[in-house]
Amino acid sequence: MNTYLTRAAALAGSAALLLVAACSAGSGTSSGPSTGANQSLAIGLVAEPASLDFTTTDGAAIPQALLTNVYEGLVKQDESGKIVPDLAKSWTISPDRKTYTFELVDNAKFTNGAAFTAADAVFSINRVKSAWTTSLKAAMDVVQDAKAVSPKQLQVTLSKPSNDWLFRMTTRIGAMFSQTGVDKLATDPVGTGPYKFGSWKRGDSIVLQRNDSYWGTKPFFNQVSLKYFKDPTALNNALLTGTINVIGTVQAPEALSQFTSNTKYQVIEGTTNGEVVLSFNNSRPVFKDVRVRQAIRSAIDHKALLDTCFAGRGKLIGSMVPPTDPWYEDLTQVAPYSKDKAKSLLAAAGATGKSLRLRLPTLPYATSCGQVVKSQLEQVGLKVQIDQLEFPAAWLTTVFKNADYDMSIIAHVEPRDLGAVFSPKYYTRYDDPTLQQALAAADAGDEATQVTEMKKAARRISEQAAADWLFLLPNLVVADKNITGLPVNAITESFDLSKLARS
Repeated sequence: MNTYLTRAAALAGSAALLLVAACSAGSGTSSGPSTGANQSLAIGLVAEPASLDFTTTDGAAIPQALLTNVYEGLVKQDESGKIVPDLAKSWTISPDRKTYTFELVDNAKFTNGAAFTAADAVFSINRVKSAWTTSLKAAMDVVQDAKAVSPKQLQVTLSKPSNDWLFRMTTRIGAMFSQTGVDKLATDPVGTGPYKFGSWKRGDSIVLQRNDSYWGTKPFFNQVSLKYFKDPTALNNALLTGTINVIGTVQAPEALSQFTSNTKYQVIEGTTNGEVVLSFNNSRPVFKDVRVRQAIRSAIDHKALLDTCFAGRGKLIGSMVPPTDPWYEDLTQVAPYSKDKAKSLLAAAGATGKSLRLRLPTLPYATSCGQVVKSQLEQVGLKVQIDQLEFPAAWLTTVFKNADYDMSIIAHVEPRDLGAVFSPKYYTRYDDPTLQQALAAADAGDEATQVTEMKKAARRISEQAAADWLFLLPNLVVADKNITGLPVNAITESFDLSKLARS
């Protein structure tokens, strides 16, 4: 659930003038699978959105359902992390790297019937700055001006060079909105995507309907139901009984054997951006002492934790960077497991016997891992009280918004979110000028500088123990054998439904 600020996307090619031609993967000239007139699909997921409006409500569940499917951006990421065309079929960047000129597709329109034009893009970019209330709106602050040169040409000028901005346009802040379709975003989203919003039965499911007026390749399924399950056993049983066709996010990997041994199903395992973070409230006096933070990191046996609470699936990383980012380094040895070191650091800080409140969202991985964290921390002399908070509403209000917690566990699934998560205004309340300097240098520099400075930033938060990184979530998907187009890696905010089909 996170938010995301800095981190920068490597722009394809080096400086100067960059031209990205080629048609979008959703281009109407693509062939794609023939659509199934009466075909429907049901996908089982875990975290239900609190609202359908990601301009005013945080949480990864909203863009998971709507981004790419209902809303589209000018650009998007492919499965390898490359920035590729979407509603913009090409773009150029000025030699000073501050002005972007986008050429828009010709025939896109919103599901309310309005044509998509450069004026809508200007409206959408400006609205992030004027109307959005979530913390990630800050990524648009670098935009100095956006103007429609013609109905199909958009020009955006930045106040300074920013590696990060174009990448952020692949995330939810880059979603394009209709000027006449923003009155009911929480309940009736209007976009240009391959699907349109159908219905929402709260506590149960969201139904998306194929957009038969879509400008690009029509999706195979005429209806997709996103069904939400809080219990991982119920989620698994739903697939076994045919209630759903796909488990979009496996929550009980120890139960995978019932699918791997059954020829009716396929199991896909890849990687994600989902860092499972043991977050610290760095505004609390106890966490202002770096020795306490380092002691907690040393007290956790990460391999044992991963084996216990996620069946050994996933990857140990040691900082807030997944291996799919260009500046990844294995930093797991920055804080190796050592109960003796943890006890020594706590004693030196005068924190032995300190009581900490671990406030967990009611998500299976958090509940399971929280018990392991409690046990391991109590073995080195801390006292840990666990509180369960209903997710998303209670956790978002108590922990994320009000920072009323000492520690929490949550998977931060937004891409390249190091700078956003570890900032004074985020729920971690982490204030480190040295970190901010590295992030600023990464954003403003060339590609090589970006990589160097982002590595410095990742090492800085690891050495300073700004949090603890329990593990990186794997992308574990289980589906009926005949479902095609499922993603191996999940490194964007969206669960892209447009490529799914039935063989």
